[in-house]
Amino acid sequence: MTDNECLKIIENRRTIRKFKNETIGKKETDILLNAAHMAPSAGNLQARDFIIITNEDTRKKLIKTLTTKRNITIENVPYLFIVCATPNRATTRFGERGEFYAIQDATASVMNVLLAAHSIGLGSCWMGAFKEEEVSKILNIPSSSRPIAMITIGYPDESPETPKRLKDMIVHLEAW
Repeated sequence: MTDNECLKIIENRRTIRKFKNETIGKKETDILLNAAHMAPSAGNLQARDFIIITNEDTRKKLIKTLTTKRNITIENVPYLFIVCATPNRATTRFGERGEFYAIQDATASVMNVLLAAHSIGLGSCWMGAFKEEEVSKILNIPSSSRPIAMITIGYPDESPETPKRLKDMIVHLEAW
């Protein structure tokens, strides 16, 4: 991939909320997992874990944990990727600050998954509006980890326009 290809992937990626009824294969799953694993990590401690949901019943249970219903129908999505922060991997080296690093590790992997999905023709939507405790209970997530993001992934059934960006309005030189 050239630099231009990478930039095109970044610029052309969109949040997709409507998906075709097609499954995702092992090859695509492996690509997404590899992208997640290759995200930067504080001290290379990889303070994150991933749960892949393809089961419709589990997705239906997770719908009840959402705190917004903004055009999201995870019951019809072929693939749901849950990203968890696992702070105890980072707090052993970094103390209390390790909790923050674990969240950064998890969110860095989210962005890698979104970009990787787009690069192989898949669409995705990063969701954070859910009840953590309920998600943890449904998915048996240990108390040492916490769900940070849900990513719906599938073959896109829409082509959203580029949303407006604030650009210079949010850039500060030397200080705020």
